[in-house]
Amino acid sequence: MQFVIKKFTELNTEELYDILALRSEIFVVEQQCIYQDLDQKDKEAHHIIGTEDQEIVGYARVLSPGTIYTEHTAIGRVLVSERHRKKNYGYLVMEQAIELCQKQYPAYPIKISAQSHLERFYSNLKFRATGKRYLEDGIPHQEMIYSPSL
Repeated sequence: MQFVIKKFTELNTEELYDILALRSEIFVVEQQCIYQDLDQKDKEAHHIIGTEDQEIVGYARVLSPGTIYTEHTAIGRVLVSERHRKKNYGYLVMEQAIELCQKQYPAYPIKISAQSHLERFYSNLKFRATGKRYLEDGIPHQEMIYSPSL
């Protein structure tokens, strides 16, 4: 998988369409969750786009401190297309996102809102649960903080 990182204004219309289509396919249709994906935060985000054979197969967005969390940078909308999930691409996408956070916002820790069933996946990437569990759009979530010393 090859990666490119772009700010919103650098995305072309085809890339934006493909990203939004994939997010809708996974977060709305596959997970049967009706929610407002277009939340205006995309305009402030760095978009990490993983491609294979010129097709977007992995994605995440990185948000600066103050966009979601006051004292943390955030990684969200992490996904891998269904037919590529057995290739460990989720780890590659997250490694890119963590590296970007550390490069762009080195003074800020990273916080995520993880779907609870993915807690082990994120733990493998050195995120630790904060204890705060909650429902977001009807799906159980776990707040987690990146702890590289784990």
